[in-house]
Amino acid sequence: MPTENSSIDQFHSKSDYDTALADPSLMIIDCMATWCAPCKIIAPELVKMSNTHTAARFYKLDIDEVPEVAAELGVRAMPTFVMFKDGKKIGEVVGAHAAALEAKVKEELKNGAGAETDVEPKEHEILK
Repeated sequence: MPTENSSIDQFHSKSDYDTALADPSLMIIDCMATWCAPCKIIAPELVKMSNTHTAARFYKLDIDEVPEVAAELGVRAMPTFVMFKDGKKIGEVVGAHAAALEAKVKEELKNGAGAETDVEPKEHEILK
């Protein structure tokens, strides 16, 4: 469920993560912990980004609540922001670097990560 005044959802299980991963649009996961001071410092910036870049989906992953996903993502420091498109990891920002994260989100959105995909088959995809 999104937090107040933002469009950031939180993963509460591996199943939540797997469901979100199935969506092909740009997804940013904030791998954080409630006891992590840098995570708390960057949180308001992440809310701003989620409200500004609405073509992207933002999620929080508390590494203590869903450690199996944190392990799968290879999280070794907090915060770590992991980016996915089409179910594949496309980038990562380690540390509370709001400017670097925003630049990466803008880059991926500019590259079409948040755009709708063509529904028309390409000529080479048509079975003859």
